[in-house]
Amino acid sequence: MDAVGGLSGPGLSKHDILYPLHIKRPEGKMKRPLSRIIIEDHIVSGRWEPGAEIGIRIDQTLTQDATGTLAYLEFENLGIEGVKTELSASYVDHNLLQTDFKNADDHLFLMTSAQKYGVYFSPPGNGISHPVHMERFGRPGKTLLGSDSHTCTAGALGMIAIGVGGLDVALAMAGEPFYLKVPKVLGVKLKGRLGKWVSAKDVILEMLRRHTVKGGLGRIVEYWGPGLKYLTTTDRATIANMGAELGATTTVFPSDEQTRDFLERHGRVGDWAPFEAEPDAEYDETDEIDLSRLVPLIACPSSPDNVKKVSEVEGTPISQVIIGSSVNSSYRDFMIVARAVKDRTAKAGVSFEINPGSREVLINLDKAGATLLLNQAGARIHQSGCLGCIGMGQAPSAGSNSVRTFPRNFPGRSGTEDDHVYLSSPETAVASAIFGRITDPRRLGPYPKVVEPRRYIRNDSIIIKPLPPEERKKVEVIRGPNIAPFPAFDALPASFEGEILLKVGDDISTDSIMPAGNEVLPLRSNIPLISEHLFERVDRNFHKRCVEAKGGVIVGGENYGQGSSREHAAIAPRFLGIRVKIAKSFARIHLTNLINYGIVPLTFKYPSDYDELSQGERIAFEGLRRAIEDGSIEAHGEAGGKRLVFNITLTQRERSYILEGGLLNHVRKRKAAHV
Repeated sequence: MDAVGGLSGPGLSKHDILYPLHIKRPEGKMKRPLSRIIIEDHIVSGRWEPGAEIGIRIDQTLTQDATGTLAYLEFENLGIEGVKTELSASYVDHNLLQTDFKNADDHLFLMTSAQKYGVYFSPPGNGISHPVHMERFGRPGKTLLGSDSHTCTAGALGMIAIGVGGLDVALAMAGEPFYLKVPKVLGVKLKGRLGKWVSAKDVILEMLRRHTVKGGLGRIVEYWGPGLKYLTTTDRATIANMGAELGATTTVFPSDEQTRDFLERHGRVGDWAPFEAEPDAEYDETDEIDLSRLVPLIACPSSPDNVKKVSEVEGTPISQVIIGSSVNSSYRDFMIVARAVKDRTAKAGVSFEINPGSREVLINLDKAGATLLLNQAGARIHQSGCLGCIGMGQAPSAGSNSVRTFPRNFPGRSGTEDDHVYLSSPETAVASAIFGRITDPRRLGPYPKVVEPRRYIRNDSIIIKPLPPEERKKVEVIRGPNIAPFPAFDALPASFEGEILLKVGDDISTDSIMPAGNEVLPLRSNIPLISEHLFERVDRNFHKRCVEAKGGVIVGGENYGQGSSREHAAIAPRFLGIRVKIAKSFARIHLTNLINYGIVPLTFKYPSDYDELSQGERIAFEGLRRAIEDGSIEAHGEAGGKRLVFNITLTQRERSYILEGGLLNHVRKRKAAHV
């Protein structure tokens, strides 16, 4: 294998190396960012123009069990014999606690569905979708759609990896394009080199400090510059993962020698190909970070963008430290921690917990002696999975402070209502565990040197490979009693009137709309039951009020629906009769999910009108269906004698989904027309 991943032959120029053979080489002056290069190679409809809608071909998909059960029920509804993608994978990484039959039954459903439809299946304990997909399946230059908001992690490999709702993934598995509005590209130049006890987590925390959780909306974040050569692929994965916290469509890094090194260590150098932006690429927006000037940072309760220097909150007492989950769960991260605790122990009273990202990482840590050091330091080493990040166990004690390397710290997400969760690097987390209070890791002394294995030990037999097509027909999909039929939804009525059942403020997350945790997540395949938990963290009486009113309207502020991709936050309101949501602005994934399930998303034409609406009053939308049918950009409503104007910012395709009561109805109608 040669230096450019299989490209060989006489006369191979630098131009050929920069633009691999399966990418059409543009003529003339080269100014495109990498993200645009890859996306344009996958466009099947539309053109790259600011704000225009494009449809792109999807090469790979992934699902995880908290969203995957619905995705496969939806795929089944399409009546297709097998997936049409190059590769699809199903991971079980969220609902690992088996306190009763529900999770175990859903795991069987997912495994047999994977066998039925030609999908790779990663069983419970094998690892979290994002690191495992990078280890085993991710390929530079490919597109990946995943039913998890942190699918963008794979951007570390030079992929266009986008988190979406499960229905979008189901359609991609069926060979349908994925549609999105052409995003802006924010080019972030990295220069310099990180100092001792400062790591990739501090880079993304600095981005959140600068740009906030709304700063990435409508944007792809693309990193470039001389500082990249000092960031490994797993460093880049940390930054790409938490691009979701910026609200970005995705994050992209070039595929370079660091990428090649990662794939080679995992036995997949043949999957490598170089990809980078064109010379003098032009970005819509730019930023620059001097890595050498960064210091240890920490996100304070209860938002990932509430970022301060660790030195500003140093001394804060803690009761829990958790390292790992979907971010900061690599071999390098845990080896730094293991070396830091050598001849030390966690402070008495501090629960010190380790969540490996993959079984492969855990096996290699064990070989290197790291698990011995961690155990001697008092760490609790858990199975490879999301666990406390999704509120599946590991809840902190009431009123105490918890330091975690997780990507999110939204209120109550930990499983403890009055939680105080800080987000930090593994370096800051282990220093805090040792001293029993938030501590600047630079107090730990010499920085450990970590050398990754030349070849990682791996066991490819754990992941169940797709069956040949002739054998798939014999597979019976196993359904437990908790798996309810997918609900039917009606078309949009001519007009709609309802009570404003809830009014909320800015940055409401999907955790607030539909909680996770060990009580709610096992109900993910039973829409009637999971709907009883809608908005319970915001208003305990919401479900009762919604049922009595037979549905209505929700009003929200800026960035409504940020966070997780879980489509239950759209399906449950629709099931309960919510037909309209009004907000100052919507987070990307939640907006798409609302449209997919036939909920009309409106924004205030005049932001001050937000203050004019009150919970409990009724609002009427005359001629709502006609406005959407006719392509109107405005909808008119009346509440308490006030006339209000709202924006309808929907494409023609999205309007058809809304009119027909949702995307599944639209697909069924289209299929029936072709019979």
